[in-house]
Amino acid sequence: MTDTSAKIVYTHTDEAPALATHSLLPVVEAFARQAGVPVETADISLSGRILAAFSDLLPTDQQVSDALGELGVLALEPEANIIKLPNISASIPQLKAAIAELQALGYALPDFPDEPSTDAEKDAAARYDKVKGSAVNPVLREGNSDRRAPRSVKEYARKHPHSMGAWSAGSKTNVATMSSGDFRTTERSVTIAEAGTVRIEHVAGDGTITVLKSDFPVQAGEIVDAAVMHREALEAFLAEQVKRAKDEGVLLSVHLKATMMKVSDPIIFGHAVQAFFSDLFAQHGDALEAAGFSPDNGLASLDAVLEAIPADQAAAVRAAIEKAYADGPALAMVDSDRGITNLHVPSDVIVDASMPAMIRTSGQMWNSAGEQQDTLAVLPDSSYAGIYQVVIDDCRANGAYDPSTMGSVPNVGLMAQKAEEYGSHDKTFEISSAGKVRVVDGNGTTLLEHAVAPGDIWRACQTKHAPVLDWVKLAVTRARATGAPAVFWLDETRGHDAEVIAKVKAELPNHDTSGLQIEIMAPEAAIAFSLERIRRGEDTISCTGNVLRDYLTDLFPILELGTSAKMLSVVPLMNGGGLFETGAGGSAPKHVQQFQKENHLRWDSLGEFLALAVSLEHFATFAGNAKAQVLADTLDAATGQVLDNGRSPSRKVNELDNRGSHFYLALYWAQALAAQSDDAELAATFAPLAEKLAADEARIVDELNAVQGAPVDIGPYYRPDDAKVSAAMRPSSTFNEALAILP
Repeated sequence: MTDTSAKIVYTHTDEAPALATHSLLPVVEAFARQAGVPVETADISLSGRILAAFSDLLPTDQQVSDALGELGVLALEPEANIIKLPNISASIPQLKAAIAELQALGYALPDFPDEPSTDAEKDAAARYDKVKGSAVNPVLREGNSDRRAPRSVKEYARKHPHSMGAWSAGSKTNVATMSSGDFRTTERSVTIAEAGTVRIEHVAGDGTITVLKSDFPVQAGEIVDAAVMHREALEAFLAEQVKRAKDEGVLLSVHLKATMMKVSDPIIFGHAVQAFFSDLFAQHGDALEAAGFSPDNGLASLDAVLEAIPADQAAAVRAAIEKAYADGPALAMVDSDRGITNLHVPSDVIVDASMPAMIRTSGQMWNSAGEQQDTLAVLPDSSYAGIYQVVIDDCRANGAYDPSTMGSVPNVGLMAQKAEEYGSHDKTFEISSAGKVRVVDGNGTTLLEHAVAPGDIWRACQTKHAPVLDWVKLAVTRARATGAPAVFWLDETRGHDAEVIAKVKAELPNHDTSGLQIEIMAPEAAIAFSLERIRRGEDTISCTGNVLRDYLTDLFPILELGTSAKMLSVVPLMNGGGLFETGAGGSAPKHVQQFQKENHLRWDSLGEFLALAVSLEHFATFAGNAKAQVLADTLDAATGQVLDNGRSPSRKVNELDNRGSHFYLALYWAQALAAQSDDAELAATFAPLAEKLAADEARIVDELNAVQGAPVDIGPYYRPDDAKVSAAMRPSSTFNEALAILP
C-alpha cells in the first residue's frame, strides 16, 4: 500500500552547499519525479531564519514562513524524511553581517543590540538569540546520530590515500587544558525523580535573589547538569599558556567552538585575546571599551573602532598590537597571506575541524611566514581536550596513520531532544556579581549550586531519559550489524557521565548483547583503545554524547578519508521518521570566495549523494514505493562510479568542479537505471537520457569548464540572488536540455 503523505524535504542552507543545490536539485527533482517521489525545499539558511524571526514586522511582500519551525514539527511525525545540508551556525559577527546585508536589500530589520535596554531592543535580542549559533540542529535532531563512512567511500580512500604529514618523535606540539576551575572540574549533576519544573537563580552576598531563568519543565528521569568556568582560573591559565608557547618556541593557537557554544565560547575567546594582548588592554582597555570594542568579537572588529577614535590614540593602539606580536609567542595563522591570526574572528577556528587538520599536518599549523610549525593547542575546558593529547602522543610515538590500511571509528551519538551541552545556550550566563547560582525545583529545594564571582561563566544543560535509552538501542543495533566493539565514552568521575552510566548499565540487559563486545571507558582510554585497533585495520564504534559526537565525526573522518564531508550521517528519528545529514560545512566560506573570484566551485556534493540514497531508501520503505528503492540502489552504484572514475571536483580552476561532478552523477545514475532489471518502466524512461548524456559528454564538460576563470556575480553573500546563482550553476544548455526530456 502506497502512503501518499510521504515526501522528501531538501533543505536550502548557506554558502557553498546552497550554491551546489542550484545545480544538483534539478537533477534530483527530475529523477525522483519518475518514481513518484515528491521533493520539496525548505529555507533554513541564516538569512531565511532572520527574516522568519521578524516576519510579523515586515511588509506582506517580504514575509517568509518559519521553515525551521515547520520542519521541527515534521521531525516529530513518522513520515518525516528530511535531507539537511550544512548551514551557518552564526557567531555574532556573522549575524551582524547578515543583518546589515538584509538591511541593504530593503528589509527593515533592527540592528543587533549588544546591550539591549529598551523593550524594542530586548524583543530584537530575544528574536536574534533564536537565530544565532547552533539554532538548526537542536530543532531537527529528534533522534540520535548514526554516522559512518560508507563502504564505497572507505574503499576509495584505501585505494587512493590522501596525504598525511610525517610526524617527528621530537615534535613539540601539545595540548594545554585547565586542571581546575573549568566546566569539567566543577560539573555537578542530578537525575530528576519526578516531573516538574526547575528554575535558575543568582543569590547575591546580601541575599538578593535574581531569577536567571524562570521555571522550565523537566521530566522524570531527566539529567540536569550545572558547571562554572571561573574567570580568575581561566585568566591565569591563559596567561600561563602565552608564556609557555613563547618559552617553548611554538605557535600559540586557541581552539574553541564559538559558533555552537554561542554564549560561553565567545567569552572565553575574548579572554584569550586579552591574555595575548595584555599590555594593550592594560593601557587602552577602558578607551577601547568606551569606543564599542569587545574582545569577544576578535581582533578583526578593532578596525572599525580605530577609525572612530582620535588618530594619536589609534596609533598608540596599533603600536601596542605590534609590540605584542613582537614580544609574545608566534600566533597560529588562519590565513598567512592576509595576516589573519587565530585570534582575529571567534568563528574562524572551530575545534572539531582545526584540531584534526593540525594532527593530519604533522601536528603543525601555519605561521606568519606561511610555514608549518609545532603548536601549543589551547583548549581551556578539560572535558574532552585530553583525547587530542592521546592522538598527538600516539603519532609522536608511532608516526602518522596510513589511510590505505587504517580501520574506522563510526559514531553513535546521543543528541536527541537537545541532549547534553548544545542544549545549554539558554541556560548559560556571564555572572555580574559575587554570590551563588543554584538550580531550584518547584518545591524550593536546591538541586545544584555553585559559588560564583564576577565574570564567571555558569551553565546548565539537560538530557532527557528517553533519548539515552534510544541511544543504547542504536549502539547495540550497530554493534550487531557490524560485529565491531561498541565503546561508550563515559567517565565515571565526571558528574554528568556518572548519571548516564547508571542509565546505560540499567538499559543494556534489555537488549540481546550476546556475542557482542560492549565497553564503558573514559574518553582518554576509549580513544587509546580505538587508535590501537585503527593501526591494526580494525573498526571500533564510538558511542558518545553530543559534543564528542561532533569532535569525533570530524577527527576520524579527516584522518581516514581526508574530509568529514564524505561521511554518511543518518538520524533515525525517535517517532519513526528520518533525518539525513550531508556532512560538515567548515570549508564552505573558502569555496564561495574561490567561486566568486574564479567561477570554480570545489565543494564536493558526495555527502548529498550519500544522504539522498538513504533518504530514497527510507521513502521506499515508508511509502511502499518500489521504484524509490530502485532509485536508491542505482544512485549508490552511480556514486561509486563518480569516485572510481575520479569525477569529484578538482581544487583548480578550469578543471572539473562541483557542476561537472553533478553531470557525471546524472550520467552514471541514468545509465544504471537504464541497465537495471528490477523495473522495466524506469529502464525505458531513462534509456534515452543515458544515451543522450553519454553522446554529449564532451560538449557538456566543455560548456561547464568554459565559464571558469573569471569572476562571477551572485549577489549578496548571505542571501544570494536566486536567478544569478541558478544561471551560474547551470551554464550548460546541453545538459539542461537533456534533463528536460524526462517527463
